[in-house]
Amino acid sequence: MFRFFAVLAAVVSLSACENIDDISGKPLPIGEFTLAYNVVVAPELVMGPVSRKAEDADWIASVTKAIDDRFSRYDGDQLYHFGISLEGYVLAQPGIPLVLSPKSALIFKLTVWDDAAGKKLNEEPEQITVLERLDGDTLIGSGLTKTAEEQMEALSVNAAKLIQRYITRQHRQEQWFKSRSTKVADTSVEKDEAIEAVSEKASELVNEAESAVAKKVEDATEVEAVN
Repeated sequence: MFRFFAVLAAVVSLSACENIDDISGKPLPIGEFTLAYNVVVAPELVMGPVSRKAEDADWIASVTKAIDDRFSRYDGDQLYHFGISLEGYVLAQPGIPLVLSPKSALIFKLTVWDDAAGKKLNEEPEQITVLERLDGDTLIGSGLTKTAEEQMEALSVNAAKLIQRYITRQHRQEQWFKSRSTKVADTSVEKDEAIEAVSEKASELVNEAESAVAKKVEDATEVEAVN
């Protein structure tokens, strides 16, 4: 929890967004990238200081939708999927304009899987910090101008943009999504088989999250029993 607060303090003055293409049109390809499965979990989501409360399920739904909206536009010939763990958030409450204008933020970890290779492209999850954009509303604090739902939606959209920026950079530097030398002739069959395999991996991610939550409950029960 301390690490979460420290990260927020270090980046609170920065904008989360760059000039990343909008989702109104067809995007430039990122190699042969197509998103097959998008798994978002929140096994230990931490609410930061002076934050409005939001349910884990609402965060999961919001981030999942934003990612699907942005990445469903890609139609490369190779399948990849995302494993995302939501770590912490702040949804700014009303502050004093121009004196104390709290900023909203979201921290999450991203793992990208290559379906055909059956392995992670990044062995260590990439931790990403998302802040709300600086605009006419957020300059005076989004707690004064937006509801918690609107803040959550804005952060989710920015999270999807930062994922796009990250995987684009990784493709340029590491050729993550380059075309493979051998391909299955019938691409539709390849995708059907791959989606089935990816579903199994997604289930593993969900099971891991559920196990983590169950362990926390078990530990809490043991402590209570001792007391």
